[in-house]
Amino acid sequence: MVNKDQVAGVAKQVKGSIKEAAGKATGNRQTQAEGTADRIAGKVQKA
Repeated sequence: MVNKDQVAGVAKQVKGSIKEAAGKATGNRQTQAEGTADRIAGKVQKA
């Protein structure tokens, strides 16, 4: 059974992955770092 925290964690992972990719594409290291942090936080929340 999936709970709200798992769903929110997956959403945060997806958002972080997109932000990380956008940062890489534009060469913006801060956006890339924020995306990585969001992705990791999403993994923790999902668990």
